[in-house]
Amino acid sequence: MALKQISSSKCSGELQKVFEHVSVELNCKMKFAVYLPPKAETGKCPELYWLSGLICTEQNFISKSGYHQAASEHGLFVIAPDTSPRGCNVKGEDESWDFSTGAGFYADATEDPWKTNYRVYSYVTEELPQLINANFPVDPQRTSIFGHSMGGHGVLICALKNPGKYKSAYNATHLVKSYPGSQLDILIDQEKDDQFLLDEEHHAKYLNA
Repeated sequence: MALKQISSSKCSGELQKVFEHVSVELNCKMKFAVYLPPKAETGKCPELYWLSGLICTEQNFISKSGYHQAASEHGLFVIAPDTSPRGCNVKGEDESWDFSTGAGFYADATEDPWKTNYRVYSYVTEELPQLINANFPVDPQRTSIFGHSMGGHGVLICALKNPGKYKSAYNATHLVKSYPGSQLDILIDQEKDDQFLLDEEHHAKYLNA
């Protein structure tokens, strides 16, 4: 798969780049950001995937978090993909701010009309890592993943479905119950002023699991 470089900026001794490519899983053009640490000039480095939250793009984390210095010091590739397919013109995808465009929830849709494009789980766990491993000096044996908000949910799905990778229900509460790997210490930090706490009931399901 051919990569098209969109931007390149000097950050903490090395380059923060953004690339675009045609995704097979999502059937559209996708962008992702990747930070290349200085240590990558002399050898392979660990890769750390970041999953962003609702309505974010690949730009939010790289422009707001200030992570570059730490990534440079520790010799980490940091990869931040977009959060959903875009420009697919799926009926209904822009009717709600918290679902579809900008909110793919890192899941693979199983129903029409979504299943042709909304396969974000397969994108972030299979297609994107293969692309990164083929084009950058990363060590795929040292791969980690983290995220925020919807991205935190995505991290739980990716980790619980892939024991030992950082592999059948998409609901994380069911994944916790059936997780076949070694014990994971997971902290769920729920603030009382979270606007979603009173609006949606699924928080209690996660806590009970």
